[in-house]
Amino acid sequence: MSVGKRVGDVGIKVGELPSGPLGKIGDVPGVRVGHATIDEGNGRTGVTVLLPGGGDIFERKFEAASHVLNGFGKTAGLVQIDELGTLESPIAFTNTLNVGVVSDALVEYALDLDRLRGGRLTSVNPVVCECNDSYLNDIRSRFVRKEHVFEAIASASADFEEGGVGAGTGMSCHGLKGGIGSASRILGFDDGDYVLGMLVLSNHGLLRDLRVAGRRIGEELAGKMGAVNAVERGSCISVIATDLPLSSRQLGRLCRRVGVGLARLGSYLGHGSGEIAIAFSTANAAPNDSAADFRECRCLNEDRLDRVFRAVAECAEESVLNSMLAARRTVGFMGRSRESLADWYPGGAS
Repeated sequence: MSVGKRVGDVGIKVGELPSGPLGKIGDVPGVRVGHATIDEGNGRTGVTVLLPGGGDIFERKFEAASHVLNGFGKTAGLVQIDELGTLESPIAFTNTLNVGVVSDALVEYALDLDRLRGGRLTSVNPVVCECNDSYLNDIRSRFVRKEHVFEAIASASADFEEGGVGAGTGMSCHGLKGGIGSASRILGFDDGDYVLGMLVLSNHGLLRDLRVAGRRIGEELAGKMGAVNAVERGSCISVIATDLPLSSRQLGRLCRRVGVGLARLGSYLGHGSGEIAIAFSTANAAPNDSAADFRECRCLNEDRLDRVFRAVAECAEESVLNSMLAARRTVGFMGRSRESLADWYPGGAS
């Protein structure tokens, strides 16, 4: 269950489309998220793992795409996603210097599943996303281990904690505490409702630039708190999931709309910040090693994408706000601290 505040708790309304029952990426059927949190000594870090759907994703690959809005990042696995247009691995989030160990753990996880089906796997494309949490975390100590990845996988659920948990434990956003955030939107079409959800790892932006519901609250907070950071760096990772039938090309178009939501909050995608988006659809799963020459795929009429683009922008904005509101004030490495937006936003303080 979530801890801390969310946008609805402080009276913020983002956009016009209806939210799912959880208001999280877990509203997409089969999608689950789990965390392993390291919050002791000089460690303020961890791992978050998104499981894309029920069953073995390597055996039933999902249509997928990615887009790099700004490439100051070390994400693993994007090359094959963009070449083949499919996702065959859970998506993990951690800090910059632990991408390798987390990738290795995902390979081990894939091999464990493969043993259950007879042991044929000789290649897998693990997807690992990162942000740099070195302001609050002693990142050089590389606290994350393989067992943390498996702990995160074991704890995964549709309703999960947000804020300073898992990979979000040591993250900063707009000079305040950032971390894990999520949102969802319901999209109605002529054959029924579909869900689009987003998960973000927020670690970007300047305090003075922060806007909430169009209000330049960052300038007010900077006046009260003083200068927090002068350069925009750190990164924001966004993952979009949907059960709407979309092609890899269409999913790539969704990824490019994430920047709209980030810009509405005041981000300029600074030189030192890596903004990367990944999107996948749980419809049209492609069986691995199929003997058939062709497979049938269904995808949305291109002229109906506008509502989906709007959903992406709304989810990006709301997910980042949820990551900040859910996160509590954190004191970390070398006594450095980040304040919670919930403690400063009107109606947010407990």
